[in-house]
Amino acid sequence: MLYKLGDFFICSSSSNGGGGGCQPSNAGVNLAITVFAALVIAAAMYSTTRGRLKSPWSRRKRKHALTPQQWRNLFTPDGKLRDGVKFLKKVRSGGVDASIRSEVWPFLLGVYELNTCKEERDKLRTQGRKKYEKLRRQCRKLVGESSSNGDSHSQGMDSAESEEVVSARESLSSEEINSSPSPMNSGVLLEEEEATPGSGSTRFIDPNISDSESSDSDSSRSQDPPELSQSQTFPFPSSENEESSAVQSSEDFSTWQRIIRLDAIRANGDWIPYSQPQAEVSEERAVRSAEAVGLKDYEHLEACRIFHASRLVAVLEAYALYDPEIGYCQGMSDLLSPIIAVMSEDHEAFWCFVGFMRKARHNFRLDETGIRRQLNRVSKIIKSKDSHLYKHLEKLQAEDCFFVYRMVVVLFRRELTFQQTICLWEVMWADQAAIRSGIGKSSAWNRIRQRAPPPTEDLLLYAIAASVLQRRKQIIEKYSSMDEIIRECNNMAGQLDVWKLLDDAHDLVVSVHDKIETPTTTTTTITMSSSSSSSLHHK
Repeated sequence: MLYKLGDFFICSSSSNGGGGGCQPSNAGVNLAITVFAALVIAAAMYSTTRGRLKSPWSRRKRKHALTPQQWRNLFTPDGKLRDGVKFLKKVRSGGVDASIRSEVWPFLLGVYELNTCKEERDKLRTQGRKKYEKLRRQCRKLVGESSSNGDSHSQGMDSAESEEVVSARESLSSEEINSSPSPMNSGVLLEEEEATPGSGSTRFIDPNISDSESSDSDSSRSQDPPELSQSQTFPFPSSENEESSAVQSSEDFSTWQRIIRLDAIRANGDWIPYSQPQAEVSEERAVRSAEAVGLKDYEHLEACRIFHASRLVAVLEAYALYDPEIGYCQGMSDLLSPIIAVMSEDHEAFWCFVGFMRKARHNFRLDETGIRRQLNRVSKIIKSKDSHLYKHLEKLQAEDCFFVYRMVVVLFRRELTFQQTICLWEVMWADQAAIRSGIGKSSAWNRIRQRAPPPTEDLLLYAIAASVLQRRKQIIEKYSSMDEIIRECNNMAGQLDVWKLLDDAHDLVVSVHDKIETPTTTTTTITMSSSSSSSLHHK
Protein backbone atom coordinates (compact mmCIF):
# COMPACT_ATOMS: atom_id res chain seq x y z
CA MET A 1 0.00 0.00 0.00
CA LEU A 2 1.19 3.54 -0.79
CA TYR A 3 0.97 6.27 1.86
CA LYS A 4 1.24 9.99 1.17
CA LEU A 5 2.56 12.36 3.85
CA GLY A 6 2.84 15.86 2.49
CA ASP A 7 4.92 15.50 -0.66
CA PHE A 8 6.38 12.18 0.48
CA PHE A 9 5.13 8.68 -0.55
CA ILE A 10 5.97 5.77 1.74
CA CYS A 11 5.67 2.15 0.62
CA SER A 12 6.62 -0.83 2.75
CA SER A 13 6.25 -4.59 2.27
CA SER A 14 4.30 -6.79 4.59
CA SER A 15 6.38 -8.83 6.96
CA ASN A 16 3.78 -11.60 7.04
CA GLY A 17 4.82 -13.07 3.67
CA GLY A 18 1.22 -13.16 2.57
CA GLY A 19 1.14 -11.09 -0.61
CA GLY A 20 2.98 -8.34 -2.29
CA GLY A 21 0.84 -5.40 -1.11
CA CYS A 22 2.59 -2.49 0.49
CA GLN A 23 2.14 -2.24 4.25
CA PRO A 24 3.32 0.76 6.26
CA SER A 25 6.15 -0.06 8.62
CA ASN A 26 6.41 1.83 11.91
CA ALA A 27 9.96 2.90 11.07
CA GLY A 28 8.94 4.30 7.68
CA VAL A 29 6.02 6.26 9.02
CA ASN A 30 8.09 7.66 11.89
CA LEU A 31 10.81 8.77 9.49
CA ALA A 32 8.27 10.48 7.24
CA ILE A 33 6.67 12.29 10.15
CA THR A 34 10.06 13.47 11.44
CA VAL A 35 11.11 14.81 8.03
CA PHE A 36 7.79 16.52 7.46
CA ALA A 37 7.79 18.13 10.91
CA ALA A 38 11.29 19.46 10.35
CA LEU A 39 10.22 21.04 7.05
CA VAL A 40 7.16 22.64 8.67
CA ILE A 41 9.27 24.14 11.49
CA ALA A 42 11.88 25.43 9.07
CA ALA A 43 9.21 27.04 6.89
CA ALA A 44 7.58 28.68 9.89
CA MET A 45 10.90 30.07 11.10
CA TYR A 46 11.69 31.37 7.64
CA SER A 47 8.34 33.12 7.24
CA THR A 48 8.52 34.81 10.66
CA THR A 49 12.14 35.99 10.49
CA ARG A 50 12.40 36.87 6.80
CA GLY A 51 13.09 40.55 6.33
CA ARG A 52 14.10 41.33 9.92
CA LEU A 53 17.17 40.95 12.05
CA LYS A 54 17.29 38.34 14.78
CA SER A 55 16.88 40.00 18.15
CA PRO A 56 19.38 38.87 20.79
CA TRP A 57 16.76 39.62 23.43
CA SER A 58 13.85 37.49 22.23
CA ARG A 59 12.82 34.58 24.44
CA ARG A 60 13.72 32.13 21.69
CA LYS A 61 17.18 33.54 21.01
CA ARG A 62 18.20 35.05 24.34
CA LYS A 63 21.62 33.97 25.53
CA HIS A 64 22.86 33.45 29.07
CA ALA A 65 24.50 36.26 31.00
CA LEU A 66 28.27 36.80 30.80
CA THR A 67 29.72 34.29 33.28
CA PRO A 68 32.80 34.67 35.52
CA GLN A 69 34.68 32.07 33.47
CA GLN A 70 33.85 33.79 30.18
CA TRP A 71 34.88 37.12 31.69
CA ARG A 72 38.27 35.78 32.79
CA ASN A 73 38.87 34.18 29.39
CA LEU A 74 38.41 37.54 27.68
CA PHE A 75 41.69 38.87 29.13
CA THR A 76 45.32 38.51 28.08
CA PRO A 77 48.01 37.77 30.71
CA ASP A 78 48.66 41.51 31.17
CA GLY A 79 44.97 42.19 31.79
CA LYS A 80 43.84 43.56 28.42
CA LEU A 81 40.54 42.59 26.81
CA ARG A 82 41.21 40.29 23.87
CA ASP A 83 38.00 41.04 21.99
CA GLY A 84 35.88 44.08 22.78
CA VAL A 85 33.29 43.09 20.17
CA LYS A 86 32.76 39.68 21.76
CA PHE A 87 32.55 41.24 25.22
CA LEU A 88 29.93 43.85 24.30
CA LYS A 89 27.95 41.44 22.14
CA LYS A 90 27.72 39.03 25.07
CA VAL A 91 26.57 41.72 27.49
CA ARG A 92 23.94 43.15 25.17
CA SER A 93 22.46 39.72 24.48
CA GLY A 94 22.21 38.48 28.07
CA GLY A 95 23.54 40.95 30.61
CA VAL A 96 26.17 40.23 33.25
CA ASP A 97 26.33 37.62 36.01
CA ALA A 98 25.75 39.27 39.39
CA SER A 99 29.06 38.02 40.82
CA ILE A 100 31.18 40.01 38.31
CA ARG A 101 29.12 43.18 37.88
CA SER A 102 31.48 45.22 40.06
CA GLU A 103 34.34 44.30 37.68
CA VAL A 104 32.42 44.71 34.42
CA TRP A 105 30.47 47.92 35.03
CA PRO A 106 33.51 50.26 35.05
CA PHE A 107 34.23 49.10 31.48
CA LEU A 108 30.62 49.55 30.38
CA LEU A 109 30.39 53.00 31.95
CA GLY A 110 33.63 54.30 30.47
CA VAL A 111 35.56 54.50 33.72
CA TYR A 112 38.15 52.27 32.02
CA GLU A 113 38.76 52.14 28.29
CA LEU A 114 38.40 48.71 26.75
CA ASN A 115 42.06 48.63 25.70
CA THR A 116 43.64 49.34 29.11
CA CYS A 117 45.83 46.79 30.88
CA LYS A 118 45.62 45.88 34.56
CA GLU A 119 48.59 48.04 35.55
CA GLU A 120 47.02 51.10 33.93
CA ARG A 121 43.70 50.45 35.62
CA ASP A 122 45.34 50.02 39.02
CA LYS A 123 46.98 53.43 38.66
CA LEU A 124 43.76 55.05 37.56
CA ARG A 125 41.87 53.43 40.41
CA THR A 126 44.34 54.86 42.93
CA GLN A 127 44.08 58.28 41.35
CA GLY A 128 40.30 58.07 41.33
CA ARG A 129 40.24 57.24 45.00
CA LYS A 130 42.38 60.27 45.85
CA LYS A 131 40.21 62.58 43.80
CA TYR A 132 37.05 61.26 45.41
CA GLU A 133 38.50 61.69 48.89
CA LYS A 134 39.44 65.27 48.02
CA LEU A 135 35.85 65.96 46.99
CA ARG A 136 34.66 64.52 50.30
CA ARG A 137 37.01 66.82 52.19
CA GLN A 138 35.50 69.75 50.32
CA CYS A 139 32.05 68.55 51.33
CA ARG A 140 33.09 68.57 54.98
CA LYS A 141 34.52 72.05 54.57
CA LEU A 142 31.26 73.35 53.15
CA VAL A 143 29.29 71.58 55.88
CA GLY A 144 31.51 73.28 58.43
CA GLU A 145 30.78 76.66 56.89
CA SER A 146 27.06 75.93 57.03
CA SER A 147 27.35 74.93 60.68
CA SER A 148 29.18 78.12 61.56
CA ASN A 149 26.33 80.03 59.92
CA GLY A 150 23.80 78.31 62.16
CA ASP A 151 22.45 75.71 59.72
CA SER A 152 20.75 73.20 62.03
CA HIS A 153 20.78 70.51 59.35
CA SER A 154 24.56 70.52 59.21
CA GLN A 155 25.62 70.65 62.84
CA GLY A 156 28.03 67.96 63.89
CA MET A 157 29.12 67.04 60.37
CA ASP A 158 32.30 69.07 59.92
CA SER A 159 34.69 66.79 61.70
CA ALA A 160 37.25 65.13 59.44
CA GLU A 161 37.66 62.50 62.11
CA SER A 162 33.99 61.46 61.85
CA GLU A 163 34.27 60.43 58.22
CA GLU A 164 37.60 58.71 58.72
CA VAL A 165 35.80 56.32 61.07
CA VAL A 166 34.30 54.73 57.98
CA SER A 167 37.02 54.21 55.39
CA ALA A 168 36.31 54.21 51.68
CA ARG A 169 36.90 50.48 51.44
CA GLU A 170 34.18 49.85 54.05
CA SER A 171 31.42 51.06 51.72
CA LEU A 172 28.33 48.92 51.32
CA SER A 173 24.77 49.81 50.41
CA SER A 174 20.97 50.03 50.79
CA GLU A 175 18.25 51.56 48.67
CA GLU A 176 14.59 52.43 48.90
CA ILE A 177 12.62 54.31 46.32
CA ASN A 178 9.00 55.03 47.08
CA SER A 179 7.62 51.79 45.64
CA SER A 180 4.15 53.12 44.92
CA PRO A 181 3.98 55.42 41.89
CA SER A 182 3.78 59.08 42.75
CA PRO A 183 0.77 61.10 41.67
CA MET A 184 1.21 62.81 38.31
CA ASN A 185 -1.64 65.16 37.69
CA SER A 186 -2.05 68.25 35.50
CA GLY A 187 1.25 68.51 33.72
CA VAL A 188 3.74 65.85 34.62
CA LEU A 189 5.13 65.59 38.12
CA LEU A 190 7.98 63.24 38.90
CA GLU A 191 7.21 63.12 42.59
CA GLU A 192 5.28 65.41 44.91
CA GLU A 193 5.09 63.95 48.35
CA GLU A 194 7.49 65.25 50.96
CA ALA A 195 9.07 67.72 48.53
CA THR A 196 10.69 70.68 50.22
CA PRO A 197 9.11 73.96 49.06
CA GLY A 198 11.60 76.04 47.14
CA SER A 199 14.17 73.26 47.22
CA GLY A 200 13.86 72.24 43.62
CA SER A 201 13.29 68.62 44.62
CA THR A 202 9.94 68.55 42.80
CA ARG A 203 10.31 68.64 39.03
CA PHE A 204 7.61 69.88 36.67
CA ILE A 205 7.50 70.09 32.92
CA ASP A 206 5.31 72.58 31.09
CA PRO A 207 2.85 70.68 28.85
CA ASN A 208 2.48 73.80 26.70
CA ILE A 209 6.04 73.70 25.37
CA SER A 210 5.96 73.27 21.60
CA ASP A 211 7.69 70.54 19.64
CA SER A 212 9.87 73.14 17.97
CA GLU A 213 11.35 73.99 21.34
CA SER A 214 12.32 70.36 21.89
CA SER A 215 14.26 69.84 18.70
CA ASP A 216 17.56 68.03 18.47
CA SER A 217 19.53 71.22 18.14
CA ASP A 218 22.69 71.91 20.06
CA SER A 219 20.73 74.28 22.27
CA SER A 220 18.74 71.34 23.58
CA ARG A 221 21.81 69.84 25.19
CA SER A 222 23.42 71.12 28.34
CA GLN A 223 27.00 72.25 28.53
CA ASP A 224 29.43 69.79 30.01
CA PRO A 225 30.52 70.64 33.56
CA PRO A 226 33.14 73.42 33.57
CA GLU A 227 35.91 71.00 34.55
CA LEU A 228 34.99 68.44 31.87
CA SER A 229 36.61 69.77 28.71
CA GLN A 230 36.28 67.45 25.71
CA SER A 231 39.98 67.86 24.98
CA GLN A 232 40.83 66.26 28.30
CA THR A 233 41.01 62.54 28.90
CA PHE A 234 40.28 61.94 32.54
CA PRO A 235 37.08 62.43 34.54
CA PHE A 236 38.89 63.91 37.54
CA PRO A 237 38.69 67.70 37.88
CA SER A 238 41.90 69.67 38.15
CA SER A 239 42.62 71.18 41.54
CA GLU A 240 42.07 74.72 40.25
CA ASN A 241 38.65 73.96 38.78
CA GLU A 242 37.79 71.81 41.76
CA GLU A 243 38.29 74.69 44.18
CA SER A 244 36.33 77.14 42.02
CA SER A 245 33.48 74.64 41.70
CA ALA A 246 33.30 74.34 45.48
CA VAL A 247 33.22 78.11 45.92
CA GLN A 248 30.52 78.51 43.25
CA SER A 249 28.45 75.76 44.89
CA SER A 250 28.74 76.87 48.53
CA GLU A 251 25.49 78.86 48.48
CA ASP A 252 23.57 75.93 46.99
CA PHE A 253 25.24 73.13 48.88
CA SER A 254 23.09 73.30 52.01
CA THR A 255 19.95 73.12 49.82
CA TRP A 256 21.29 70.12 47.90
CA GLN A 257 22.28 68.56 51.19
CA ARG A 258 18.74 68.75 52.59
CA ILE A 259 17.20 67.18 49.50
CA ILE A 260 19.86 64.45 49.31
CA ARG A 261 19.23 63.45 52.93
CA LEU A 262 15.48 63.38 52.44
CA ASP A 263 15.74 61.19 49.33
CA ALA A 264 18.39 58.92 50.89
CA ILE A 265 16.20 58.19 53.92
CA ARG A 266 13.23 57.42 51.66
CA ALA A 267 15.13 55.07 49.33
CA ASN A 268 13.64 51.58 49.21
CA GLY A 269 15.26 48.23 49.84
CA ASP A 270 14.47 46.21 46.71
CA TRP A 271 18.22 45.73 46.20
CA ILE A 272 18.62 43.73 49.43
CA PRO A 273 18.05 40.19 48.01
CA TYR A 274 20.68 40.88 45.34
CA SER A 275 23.43 42.27 47.55
CA GLN A 276 23.76 39.92 50.48
CA PRO A 277 27.06 41.22 51.98
CA GLN A 278 25.62 44.72 52.12
CA ALA A 279 22.32 43.44 53.48
CA GLU A 280 24.16 41.87 56.43
CA VAL A 281 25.98 45.01 57.61
CA SER A 282 25.99 45.40 61.39
CA GLU A 283 23.98 48.07 63.16
CA GLU A 284 27.13 49.47 64.74
CA ARG A 285 28.77 49.97 61.37
CA ALA A 286 25.59 51.46 59.90
CA VAL A 287 25.30 54.01 62.70
CA ARG A 288 28.99 54.95 62.32
CA SER A 289 28.40 55.57 58.62
CA ALA A 290 25.37 57.74 59.34
CA GLU A 291 27.32 59.80 61.88
CA ALA A 292 30.20 60.19 59.44
CA VAL A 293 28.01 62.01 56.92
CA GLY A 294 25.72 63.67 59.46
CA LEU A 295 22.62 61.68 58.55
CA LYS A 296 19.65 62.24 60.89
CA ASP A 297 16.16 60.81 61.46
CA TYR A 298 17.04 57.28 60.44
CA GLU A 299 15.93 55.45 63.59
CA HIS A 300 13.00 53.77 61.82
CA LEU A 301 15.29 52.11 59.26
CA GLU A 302 16.96 48.73 59.51
CA ALA A 303 20.76 48.68 59.63
CA CYS A 304 21.43 47.89 55.97
CA ARG A 305 19.17 50.70 54.80
CA ILE A 306 20.81 53.18 57.17
CA PHE A 307 24.16 52.18 55.72
CA HIS A 308 22.91 52.48 52.15
CA ALA A 309 21.39 55.90 52.84
CA SER A 310 24.72 57.05 54.28
CA ARG A 311 26.56 55.95 51.14
CA LEU A 312 24.01 57.70 48.95
CA VAL A 313 24.60 60.92 50.88
CA ALA A 314 28.39 60.68 50.57
CA VAL A 315 28.47 59.98 46.84
CA LEU A 316 25.69 62.41 45.88
CA GLU A 317 27.28 65.26 47.84
CA ALA A 318 30.58 64.61 46.09
CA TYR A 319 28.86 64.57 42.71
CA ALA A 320 27.09 67.86 43.46
CA LEU A 321 30.51 69.48 43.83
CA TYR A 322 31.96 67.64 40.85
CA ASP A 323 29.17 68.87 38.55
CA PRO A 324 27.86 72.08 40.16
CA GLU A 325 25.81 73.03 37.08
CA ILE A 326 23.53 70.08 37.87
CA GLY A 327 24.23 69.78 41.60
CA TYR A 328 21.50 67.51 42.88
CA CYS A 329 17.92 67.00 41.74
CA GLN A 330 15.30 64.53 42.86
CA GLY A 331 15.62 61.30 40.92
CA MET A 332 19.42 61.16 40.90
CA SER A 333 19.36 58.97 44.01
CA ASP A 334 17.22 56.48 42.05
CA LEU A 335 19.98 56.18 39.45
CA LEU A 336 22.80 55.89 41.99
CA SER A 337 21.15 53.34 44.25
CA PRO A 338 21.68 50.25 42.04
CA ILE A 339 25.29 51.30 41.47
CA ILE A 340 25.83 51.63 45.22
CA ALA A 341 24.29 48.18 45.69
CA VAL A 342 26.76 46.62 43.23
CA MET A 343 29.97 48.59 43.88
CA SER A 344 31.34 47.91 47.35
CA GLU A 345 33.61 50.98 47.51
CA ASP A 346 32.32 54.52 47.43
CA HIS A 347 35.04 55.93 45.20
CA GLU A 348 34.36 53.25 42.57
CA ALA A 349 30.61 53.83 42.82
CA PHE A 350 31.24 57.56 42.40
CA TRP A 351 33.18 57.23 39.14
CA CYS A 352 30.68 54.72 37.76
CA PHE A 353 27.97 57.26 38.59
CA VAL A 354 29.96 59.96 36.79
CA GLY A 355 30.04 57.66 33.77
CA PHE A 356 26.30 57.02 34.01
CA MET A 357 25.57 60.73 34.35
CA ARG A 358 27.46 61.52 31.14
CA LYS A 359 24.12 61.29 29.39
CA ALA A 360 21.64 61.18 32.27
CA ARG A 361 22.76 64.60 33.57
CA HIS A 362 20.75 66.17 30.75
CA ASN A 363 17.62 64.87 32.51
CA PHE A 364 18.27 67.15 35.48
CA ARG A 365 18.84 70.54 33.89
CA LEU A 366 16.53 73.21 35.28
CA ASP A 367 15.51 74.33 31.79
CA GLU A 368 14.55 70.70 31.03
CA THR A 369 15.82 70.92 27.45
CA GLY A 370 17.32 67.44 27.73
CA ILE A 371 13.97 65.97 28.80
CA ARG A 372 12.10 67.76 26.01
CA ARG A 373 14.58 66.48 23.42
CA GLN A 374 14.05 62.89 24.57
CA LEU A 375 10.27 63.16 24.78
CA ASN A 376 10.28 64.60 21.28
CA ARG A 377 12.28 61.57 20.13
CA VAL A 378 9.79 59.14 21.74
CA SER A 379 6.97 61.01 19.98
CA LYS A 380 8.75 60.67 16.62
CA ILE A 381 9.26 56.93 17.14
CA ILE A 382 5.57 56.38 17.91
CA LYS A 383 4.47 58.57 14.99
CA SER A 384 6.73 56.72 12.55
CA LYS A 385 5.69 53.26 13.78
CA ASP A 386 1.97 53.66 14.46
CA SER A 387 0.21 56.61 12.83
CA HIS A 388 -3.19 55.47 14.14
CA LEU A 389 -2.03 55.58 17.76
CA TYR A 390 -0.26 58.90 17.15
CA LYS A 391 -3.44 60.47 15.75
CA HIS A 392 -5.33 59.34 18.86
CA LEU A 393 -2.66 60.96 21.03
CA GLU A 394 -3.05 64.15 18.99
CA LYS A 395 -6.78 64.11 19.72
CA LEU A 396 -5.98 63.95 23.43
CA GLN A 397 -3.29 66.65 23.06
CA ALA A 398 -0.82 64.05 24.32
CA GLU A 399 1.36 63.70 21.24
CA ASP A 400 4.23 65.37 23.10
CA CYS A 401 4.45 62.16 25.20
CA PHE A 402 4.75 63.91 28.55
CA PHE A 403 3.01 60.89 30.05
CA VAL A 404 6.34 59.01 29.88
CA TYR A 405 8.24 61.81 31.64
CA ARG A 406 9.08 59.72 34.69
CA MET A 407 10.38 56.83 32.58
CA VAL A 408 12.78 59.20 30.84
CA VAL A 409 14.00 60.98 33.98
CA VAL A 410 14.87 57.88 36.01
CA LEU A 411 15.43 55.46 33.10
CA PHE A 412 12.60 53.02 33.91
CA ARG A 413 13.75 52.73 37.53
CA ARG A 414 10.18 53.07 38.85
CA GLU A 415 8.55 50.79 36.27
CA LEU A 416 10.94 47.83 36.52
CA THR A 417 12.11 45.68 39.41
CA PHE A 418 15.68 46.02 40.64
CA GLN A 419 16.88 43.03 38.61
CA GLN A 420 14.98 44.11 35.49
CA THR A 421 16.41 47.63 35.78
CA ILE A 422 19.95 46.30 35.87
CA CYS A 423 19.31 44.05 32.85
CA LEU A 424 17.98 46.97 30.81
CA TRP A 425 20.79 49.30 31.88
CA GLU A 426 23.52 46.77 31.09
CA VAL A 427 22.21 46.31 27.55
CA MET A 428 21.91 50.09 27.18
CA TRP A 429 25.44 50.63 28.51
CA ALA A 430 26.83 48.00 26.13
CA ASP A 431 25.30 49.88 23.20
CA GLN A 432 26.77 53.14 24.42
CA ALA A 433 30.18 51.54 25.02
CA ALA A 434 30.18 50.16 21.46
CA ILE A 435 29.52 53.63 20.07
CA ARG A 436 31.91 55.38 22.46
CA SER A 437 34.80 53.08 21.61
CA GLY A 438 34.13 53.07 17.87
CA ILE A 439 33.49 49.32 17.92
CA GLY A 440 29.92 49.82 16.71
CA LYS A 441 31.26 50.91 13.31
CA SER A 442 34.03 48.33 13.03
CA SER A 443 34.09 45.54 10.44
CA ALA A 444 34.09 42.98 13.26
CA TRP A 445 30.83 44.41 14.60
CA ASN A 446 29.28 44.59 11.13
CA ARG A 447 29.86 40.86 10.72
CA ILE A 448 27.46 40.14 13.59
CA ARG A 449 24.77 42.63 12.55
CA GLN A 450 22.88 39.99 10.61
CA ARG A 451 22.06 38.46 13.98
CA ALA A 452 21.82 41.57 16.16
CA PRO A 453 20.59 45.17 15.86
CA PRO A 454 23.03 48.04 15.37
CA PRO A 455 23.92 49.83 18.61
CA THR A 456 22.09 53.07 19.35
CA GLU A 457 22.70 55.80 21.87
CA ASP A 458 18.96 56.03 22.54
CA LEU A 459 17.98 52.43 23.24
CA LEU A 460 16.14 53.65 26.35
CA LEU A 461 13.86 55.83 24.25
CA TYR A 462 13.04 52.96 21.90
CA ALA A 463 12.19 50.83 24.94
CA ILE A 464 9.92 53.57 26.30
CA ALA A 465 8.16 53.85 22.94
CA ALA A 466 7.82 50.05 22.87
CA SER A 467 6.14 50.06 26.30
CA VAL A 468 3.55 52.53 24.99
CA LEU A 469 3.01 50.61 21.74
CA GLN A 470 2.45 47.42 23.74
CA ARG A 471 -0.60 49.18 25.22
CA ARG A 472 -1.89 50.78 22.03
CA LYS A 473 -5.21 48.88 22.15
CA GLN A 474 -6.08 50.10 25.65
CA ILE A 475 -4.96 53.63 24.88
CA ILE A 476 -6.99 53.88 21.67
CA GLU A 477 -10.12 52.12 22.89
CA LYS A 478 -10.34 53.12 26.53
CA TYR A 479 -8.56 56.39 27.25
CA SER A 480 -9.92 59.83 26.49
CA SER A 481 -7.44 62.05 28.37
CA MET A 482 -3.73 62.32 29.02
CA ASP A 483 -4.35 61.84 32.75
CA GLU A 484 -5.70 58.36 32.01
CA ILE A 485 -2.62 57.52 29.97
CA ILE A 486 -0.41 58.78 32.79
CA ARG A 487 -2.19 56.45 35.20
CA GLU A 488 -1.71 53.57 32.77
CA CYS A 489 2.02 54.32 32.55
CA ASN A 490 2.28 54.48 36.34
CA ASN A 491 0.50 51.15 36.57
CA MET A 492 3.17 49.52 34.41
CA ALA A 493 5.31 49.13 37.52
CA GLY A 494 6.00 45.45 38.03
CA GLN A 495 4.01 44.46 34.92
CA LEU A 496 6.71 44.65 32.24
CA ASP A 497 8.74 41.80 30.74
CA VAL A 498 12.15 43.40 30.27
CA TRP A 499 13.34 40.96 27.60
CA LYS A 500 10.12 41.34 25.60
CA LEU A 501 10.55 45.09 25.99
CA LEU A 502 14.09 44.90 24.62
CA ASP A 503 12.94 42.66 21.78
CA ASP A 504 10.27 45.19 20.78
CA ALA A 505 12.75 48.05 21.19
CA HIS A 506 15.09 46.26 18.79
CA ASP A 507 12.30 45.97 16.21
CA LEU A 508 11.79 49.72 16.47
CA VAL A 509 15.51 50.40 16.03
CA VAL A 510 15.52 48.28 12.88
CA SER A 511 12.31 49.72 11.41
CA VAL A 512 12.38 53.45 12.29
CA HIS A 513 15.88 54.42 13.45
CA ASP A 514 17.09 55.68 10.07
CA LYS A 515 13.83 57.55 9.47
CA ILE A 516 13.98 59.69 12.60
CA GLU A 517 17.65 59.86 13.49
CA THR A 518 19.37 63.21 13.15
CA PRO A 519 23.11 63.90 13.40
CA THR A 520 24.33 64.29 16.98
CA THR A 521 27.21 66.26 18.39
CA THR A 522 30.63 64.69 18.71
CA THR A 523 30.95 62.53 21.80
CA THR A 524 33.86 61.84 24.05
CA THR A 525 34.76 59.08 26.46
CA ILE A 526 35.37 59.01 30.11
CA THR A 527 38.76 57.36 30.17
CA MET A 528 41.22 57.44 32.97
CA SER A 529 44.76 58.64 32.36
CA SER A 530 47.57 59.86 34.55
CA SER A 531 46.63 63.52 34.02
CA SER A 532 44.27 65.11 36.49
CA SER A 533 41.87 66.26 33.81
CA SER A 534 38.47 65.07 32.69
CA SER A 535 36.06 64.30 29.93
CA LEU A 536 32.38 63.59 29.56
CA HIS A 537 30.52 61.50 27.06
CA HIS A 538 27.21 61.77 25.26
CA LYS A 539 24.47 59.63 25.28
